Amino acid sequence: MTRHARNCTAGAVYTYHEKKKDAAASGYGTNSKRLGKDSVKDFDSCSLSLQPCRNPVITKDGYLFDKEVILQYIITKKNEHSRKLKEYEKLKKREEEELQQTVTNETNKKINNFVNSENNIVSKPIDGFKNDVAGPSSISNMAHGKDKHLPSFWVPGQIKIAEKSKLQKPENIIPCPVSGKPMKAKDLIDVKFTLVKDPADKKSLITKENRYMCAVTHDILSNSVPCAVIRTTGDVVTLECVEKIIKKDWIHPLTNAKLREKDIIIMQRGGTGYSQTNEKLEGKHERPALQA
Repeated sequence: MTRHARNCTAGAVYTYHEKKKDAAASGYGTNSKRLGKDSVKDFDSCSLSLQPCRNPVITKDGYLFDKEVILQYIITKKNEHSRKLKEYEKLKKREEEELQQTVTNETNKKINNFVNSENNIVSKPIDGFKNDVAGPSSISNMAHGKDKHLPSFWVPGQIKIAEKSKLQKPENIIPCPVSGKPMKAKDLIDVKFTLVKDPADKKSLITKENRYMCAVTHDILSNSVPCAVIRTTGDVVTLECVEKIIKKDWIHPLTNAKLREKDIIIMQRGGTGYSQTNEKLEGKHERPALQA
């Protein structure tokens, strides 16, 4: 028996590797790839700039932003809304002027038709019993099939309905860049991270692997550790601390202030690349499907 070459394609089985290779080269089908750790942002990074937060704030849904970045985003959206509103008012005014001009033209047309019909009235008496084919035309508004074109409230096809404006007023809503829900600057909550105190570590804060810790238990925070923010003070604690300590009597461990369930904001994590801590770890590229 002769030996097959390494790139032999004479096999009777269409292998998974060959199918995947042909699908990638054909340009059809959906490509999917699992995201690694380098493709997911850190837990303390801004959800908009993807850089470590210098002045972190968090939304009610748990998305972390840098205050300067998110305020710039809000200002940009407000300026965009103002521009769209001015354009809408300009188009609305033009539409009203065109509508007014159309109404004026129709009124003038009716007046001209009435004047012309009045000028065609014959002063001599007309014999109503005489069949005069060449006689004067009737001035009735129901003659010559005009009854089919006049507006009539009992005939649906003859009702004149004003056309609705196609212009839509822009909504004064600023969506969250991540969740898409309405967001306001006054709803942003300042976040206070607790630094890890290690005198032996002389590295800068950005280059440190362990930068922050839980404000209560002093556990190291990372993408693999679920975290929460206490809304009243902005302290970042672990979710384990919330379940085992805070929820027992709903008292802030640092200030002894009374807490409520809405005061706990679960922080949305960036991810670690493992399915135990994340849900969406697969990126997909939609391409045309080849159908028989």
